[in-house]
Amino acid sequence: MTVRVPAMEIQYRDDAEITVEAAIDLYRRSTLGERRPVDRPDRFAEMLKHANLTISAWHGGRLVGIARSLSDFAYVAYLADLAVDAEYQRQGIGKQLIRETQRRVWPESMIILMAAPKANDYYPKLGFENNPRGWILRGS
Repeated sequence: MTVRVPAMEIQYRDDAEITVEAAIDLYRRSTLGERRPVDRPDRFAEMLKHANLTISAWHGGRLVGIARSLSDFAYVAYLADLAVDAEYQRQGIGKQLIRETQRRVWPESMIILMAAPKANDYYPKLGFENNPRGWILRGS
């Protein structure tokens, strides 16, 4: 089921206090929960704590989207997570979260991300270019 919401009813914030419980709940309501440690609140708390650019989307008091980045604000922002509640998808919330991220870094800054498999076709529509030179060194 999709919740249709006028765009003006979604509030985007970079100063919201997001609890670990609210964030985990959102990730579970999006497809991103399949690839994040939602069963490890301690680890999730550290993810939230150390991201230095987090934009959240709210419908009333409900967290419906998040863009969680690590950035130097001048050259690059690594968009670690882009999650939108499945009931609120296809309404431009993810696109606006990326725009809000761009607004907070220098205009020349790059935004770099690794697309989730289910979102691989989404990012080119927003102007992202595929770069085959990405590498992953997985932890234990």
